[in-house]
Amino acid sequence: MNKRGKKYQESAKLVDRAELYDLKDAIKLVQETAKAKFDETVELHVKLGVDSRHADQQVRGAVVLPHGTGKTLRVVVFAKGEKAAEAERAGADFVGAEDIAQKIQTEGWLDFDVAIATPDMMGVVGRIGKILGPKGLMPNPKSGTVTFDIEQAINDVKAGKVEYRLDKGNIIHVPVGKVSFGDEKLYDNLRTIITAIIKAKPAAAKGRYLRSVSISSTMGPGIKLNGARLTEAVQAKAEDK
Repeated sequence: MNKRGKKYQESAKLVDRAELYDLKDAIKLVQETAKAKFDETVELHVKLGVDSRHADQQVRGAVVLPHGTGKTLRVVVFAKGEKAAEAERAGADFVGAEDIAQKIQTEGWLDFDVAIATPDMMGVVGRIGKILGPKGLMPNPKSGTVTFDIEQAINDVKAGKVEYRLDKGNIIHVPVGKVSFGDEKLYDNLRTIITAIIKAKPAAAKGRYLRSVSISSTMGPGIKLNGARLTEAVQAKAEDK
């Protein structure tokens, strides 16, 4: 068993592992426990009461965080003709079609963070699905990355769009910003993504939906959130509208 570093152990002492923190208190604590010399990413981890093996219990989507993620994402676009030109004008980092797919297939090239494709290019992209899929890079209509509106898709990604999806353990892991963002920006981003996940609850899901919710910095300890209060807050806000 690996022994945790001294900085981690010091940070862990600040966290009550039995406590379910309110969101604002947890945000303050995640900043206090970030001890690394670099600007750590704040991550959200949500275990859901669903079974991802069933198609009607999948939870997947995308949302634009109000203050972005603090990371400049590299975007590759699979498109031809005018749509390729549109992608270049919109600021895509890489644009191509069969040539890009071949580079990925033969060279293992994956020097990008997000892949976008026009619907007519999915036949080409599908050939490299076994490479892109496990890396979470496969374009998908549900996340807005399979579309003819290339400019909007690129703008959303550059503005801080993040995708959330279940892993095999029925857990969602998603970055929500940097420690340097401060209280208000982290709060806005977390509220946005948590609200999206709650609203994405499948009709087939039974029992408690948010089984556990926590946030942490890249090198810091996990801080558990009060999932019941988060759900109540989202529902109350929806009723006010």
